[in-house]
This record gives sequence, C-alpha cells and structure tokens, in this order.
Amino acid sequence: MRKPWMLMLSFILTMMALTACGGGQKAEESSAGGADGQQEFNFEMPEANLEGIPDIVAKINDVEITKAEFETTYQQQFQQAALQSQMLGQELDQEQLKKQVAEGMVGQQLLTQEANKRNSDVSEESINATLDELATQSGVENRKELLKAFNEQGLDEARVRSLVKTQVKIDQLVAEEAGDIEPTEAELEEAYEMIKTQQQQLGGEQELPSFEEIKAELVEQVKYQKEAEATQTLVEKLHETADVTIFL
Repeated sequence: MRKPWMLMLSFILTMMALTACGGGQKAEESSAGGADGQQEFNFEMPEANLEGIPDIVAKINDVEITKAEFETTYQQQFQQAALQSQMLGQELDQEQLKKQVAEGMVGQQLLTQEANKRNSDVSEESINATLDELATQSGVENRKELLKAFNEQGLDEARVRSLVKTQVKIDQLVAEEAGDIEPTEAELEEAYEMIKTQQQQLGGEQELPSFEEIKAELVEQVKYQKEAEATQTLVEKLHETADVTIFL
C-alpha cells in the first residue's frame, strides 16, 4: 500500500526536472500527433505566491512551524496542484491551498508528537526496508541512488532517515488506532460497484474488468480508505486536547 507521505516523497523526485527549470517556465507535454490521435498539452506553469507568509505559520503545543518549513512544503504541493489544475482547465486557489497545507502540517505534527510518545524507536532494518520500497515506487535503481537523489535536492541521508523513522512511527500509531482493516467481501463488492457507477457517470467506453480480476487492487483500495479514515479521526481527537494556533 502506498502511503500518502511516500507518494509525496516520490513526487519530489519526479518533479526534479520541472523545479530545476524554475516555476515560471512553460511546461509542455507533446506527442507525435495525428496518427496516434493523442492530444498535445501546452500550458504556462504559474508561480507560487508566498507573499505575506508570517515568520511562524503555526504553533502546535510547544512546536512551531516556521515560514521556511511551510514554504518548502507549499512549493512541493503547489507544483502538484498547479499541474492538476492546468490539466483540468481550472484556476488554482492559492489562498485555499495555503490553508490546506498549513492544516496538513499541523495534523502531521500532532501525529508526530503522539507517535513519539507511544513508540520509542524504529529499527534500522525497518528504515532500510521503507527506503527500498520508496526507491522501487520512485523508479530509482536502489536505496543508494534514492539517497543520492534526495541529497541533490538538499536532503542529506541523515535527514531522510530521520523523516522516514518518524513516519514509520506514525504508521505504527495509525495501525494501532485502525485495528483490523482487512476488508469484508461485502466491502469489496461495494467498492467495485462504486467504481462501476463512476465509470458510467464519466461515460467511459472501456469495459471494466471483472470483480475477480481486480479484487487484489480493491483490497488495497479499501484498506487505504480505512487507514485514511482512522488517521483523520485520530488527528481530530488529538486536535481537541492540543494547543494549536495557525497564523495564516
């Protein structure tokens, strides 16, 4: 199962070429048009608006989220959101995105604080296994090349390992809260029917594979949904007892 945080780290790697060219340059995706009938996309990548960001963006108990930390995270998520908006022909609301990013960082910090309370340590084997999985998902040859790629983006090995260690603790915390997330047959069938309905609403002409053909994917999807719901519930619970202020 691909964790959201692993998807974000993977995204950092896949965006290297774009960020190296600068946010304001034109991003193009072209194909050999005509024969294959594929569409050519040309759009201007907007720039992230970081004006007016306070020195301290948020405070969670005794931990502060600084302007620099927020801007780094915002730039990463802005690139992804901007690409999605351009492809869908929609305008990106950066003020709304800033609030979402700040709230996400607060939630992550709440989970981090709770995870550090409950889980004392993570083995090097677990960290290495997670890095190996991330390397595979990112299309990088091996763990060494992955760490090299992050180092080129300003994240040295010690920092990457620290981030992974913290997140493994959070994964353990969420697993404790979620309990048994193995889906029932009824839940899998419900997920399949939902996909079928969505395909019909979108007017898709391609025939949907049978339930048995995509059952393994459905299992992962339902597990992911249950885990996400458990995470959101835990964040809300932690928020109730924490001292949280967002200054945006």
